[in-house]
Amino acid sequence: MSKISKWIMVSILLLSISQATPTTYANTDSVVVDTASLHIRSGPGLTYDVTGSLKKGSQVEVLSTSGDWLEIRDGNSSGWVASWLTTSTNQSAASTTTIVARVDQLNIRSGPSIGSAVLGRMSAGDEALMTRQDGEWAAITYSGVTGWVHTDYITQLAEQASTPTTTTSVEQTATAELFTVAVDALNVRKKADLSSKRIGLIARGESYSVKKVDGNWVQIAIDKNKQGWVYSFHGTLSSSGTQNADTSEAGTVTILSNGTNIRTEATTSSEIATRADAGQKFSIIQEHGDWYEIALPTGGSAFIAKWVVSIGDEPTTAEPVKKEARPRVPGTLKGLTIVIDAGHGGYDHGTTGARGTDEKDITLLTSELLASKLTAAGAEVVMTREADTFVSLRKRAAVSNQVAADAFVSIHYDANPDSSVAGFTTYYTHPHQKALASSVNSSLASSINLRNRGAQPADFLVLRENRQNAILIELGFLSNAAEERTVTTDMFREQATHGIYNGLLNYFDSID
Repeated sequence: MSKISKWIMVSILLLSISQATPTTYANTDSVVVDTASLHIRSGPGLTYDVTGSLKKGSQVEVLSTSGDWLEIRDGNSSGWVASWLTTSTNQSAASTTTIVARVDQLNIRSGPSIGSAVLGRMSAGDEALMTRQDGEWAAITYSGVTGWVHTDYITQLAEQASTPTTTTSVEQTATAELFTVAVDALNVRKKADLSSKRIGLIARGESYSVKKVDGNWVQIAIDKNKQGWVYSFHGTLSSSGTQNADTSEAGTVTILSNGTNIRTEATTSSEIATRADAGQKFSIIQEHGDWYEIALPTGGSAFIAKWVVSIGDEPTTAEPVKKEARPRVPGTLKGLTIVIDAGHGGYDHGTTGARGTDEKDITLLTSELLASKLTAAGAEVVMTREADTFVSLRKRAAVSNQVAADAFVSIHYDANPDSSVAGFTTYYTHPHQKALASSVNSSLASSINLRNRGAQPADFLVLRENRQNAILIELGFLSNAAEERTVTTDMFREQATHGIYNGLLNYFDSID
């Protein structure tokens, strides 16, 4: 055998040895399966054959790792499993972090991908324990569900100080006499620890006497004989003097829109106590999270949302616009006020496409192009956002009510765990919004080459809380890679905005 042949054989042997020697998994000796069924594969990747499966709760020994894959021993055989569907048995309590959902309806998925199945949802303010992070995804445990959430929609809470200073504790205990709940529902625990037994549930707007403040935890009196701990992040601390202050010192609120609801409790689902019109003023008794408790002229008190009022006695420049009754010229939008709502924004990215597109970016591009078309047709256009900023859903609806919009158009792009789902949809909530939705949807169908999913009813807050003629359009699915490629082009935005413009024009021509 020649020297060259020997060197080739040695090189091949060394290469095969290096490839066959996997990385040692030094940090974890075993893992537990935290999904219903976990495939065992012949190699570290989804393209390898399935050789077996493990049930939820199974504990297996880890032999080595390759990227996000673990080589495990199952009985007398070995194979590979996805690490993101397991939990290390060696993780200590100190390695977990408390997170809080920033948005409502935050999907908890079975894996770190928008294509993974939705296992459950979190509401804004809900707490969960994060066990690890994989890029832009966090593995969490929430109400018995273990899954993944996108890190754009959560806030990691600072670790609780092990020895809070005496001064801070004394100051807070001395001045904080009331704790007012700022989220829809808040767990009360036996001890100042997230793993402690839950002994009660309190609701938004309720206030309780403070017994002690320990770091980020507050001990409250639930009743005369029962005390418990809540996390201070989910409420506000105040003195009883502040809560019972004279109404003239607490200030006043001024109603911004005609027909504004004043409710019996600090929630949009409670009964309506009365209604008020733009310009009416009420004295503030106290604050309850996003609500004011106000004094009624007839006696007693009720609640009004902060996003539908202005504060103080200064003249309100944001009262509903009293437009002149100007005849609209057929074939134009002159004399009409149209609100364009670019969905999401700021830390709320919306959905992220299969190819990485952030919904918040293309909703703004589409909205800006639509605004230019409507302005050219004579409409007065109001944008709920003109930059990459976060605007709450209720604020968006309030803008529409405030300017007495003739039409409110919310622009979105859709997503679905099933990446084959495709098409555009136009949504409405109230019956009086259906005709506008049908007109715009029909015009879009003749302008863009996507599957028409029709005009459908849906319970979106920006439509439900909107007293104006309002619709929400989902312009295709970013979760469908082929459709994402289409809807992110300049040509599609041109065609889509032309379709929406024509749909609005046809609708207003038809009702004249």
